[in-house]
Amino acid sequence: MMAQKKLHWLDRFIYFLNVVFAFLLLISYLLPFISPKFIPFISILNFGIPLLILINVLFCAYWILKLKKQVLLSAIALLLGLNHITSLYVFNEQTSENEVISNTSSFKLISYNVRHFNMHEWIPNTEVTPQIKDFLLKEQPDFIAFQDFEFRDDFDLKKIYPYQVQFKKEGNRYLRLSLFSKYPFLKQKNLDFSNTGNGAFFVDVKLPKDTLRIFNIHLESLKIKPDVKELQNEDRNQLISRVGHSFKKQAEQIELILPHLEASPFKNIVIGDFNNTAFSYIYRALKNNNLKDAFKEKGNGFGKTFDFDFIPIRIDHALVDNEIEVLNFKNYDIQLSDHYPISVEFKLP
Repeated sequence: MMAQKKLHWLDRFIYFLNVVFAFLLLISYLLPFISPKFIPFISILNFGIPLLILINVLFCAYWILKLKKQVLLSAIALLLGLNHITSLYVFNEQTSENEVISNTSSFKLISYNVRHFNMHEWIPNTEVTPQIKDFLLKEQPDFIAFQDFEFRDDFDLKKIYPYQVQFKKEGNRYLRLSLFSKYPFLKQKNLDFSNTGNGAFFVDVKLPKDTLRIFNIHLESLKIKPDVKELQNEDRNQLISRVGHSFKKQAEQIELILPHLEASPFKNIVIGDFNNTAFSYIYRALKNNNLKDAFKEKGNGFGKTFDFDFIPIRIDHALVDNEIEVLNFKNYDIQLSDHYPISVEFKLP
């Protein structure tokens, strides 16, 4: 039975903090329904949701140990956001590789932001390009969606992937999207985002028994260093303004994608670097078009895709048509970029 005695002054202070963090968590649940075009700065809470959940769990543990009814505050806040918790951490029974391989009608798609193959030596590794190439040759997916890609003489996969398409924005030297495929393309359309180096495109891929529309997207970058100490040293107002502006641009960018998604005569897959989490408005807006999250279907753990200190950030996503059967999903722990590659294995009905 929970103790009913009045709280000690220290517990009253802790409960005050509990109220603040529970309130922030509840506010964060509304973010998928509020366009950053209207309140851009509040979207920053997207990236703090893992910490807000953890903090509220710790508050629950504290009040349980103290046998205090104040445990109900964070407990209720967590229960109300159960869908957020399942987006943060999932556990699924994995399909064995033998089962997937034996399914001759299945396909595999890898998405990877390769950060220009470490062009400016962000990481101390001079063998990034051959190591990425070796990784892909080992995995042998049917499709590879690249972000921040550069064609290089030492990265030639033409024999395995005869069909390759890229989107390079005019006047931009580096930012590129590319799709490598073992199957031919029927149509390609570039979706050019204005006043930015980011972009998106879709291709209609002719498969043996069907046609599939694949969107490769790279939404507005947040332009932040993935280091908590670095962020703490930045001017807070400038940081909030810059990140809020990026979220607003993301909301504008998906408005260029959604009409092609809605009008598609084929089953769709939307994959790439969203630069935003599964708790965001843009994720929900895309997913609401008869799509499901392949990670939630067959992934495991936190699904970390971006190197951001100790916070497990998942900003690279694979959304697939609800009628597509997801056979497997994998996060790779390969540190050759600031992003980690993801793969989805699927079967068309």
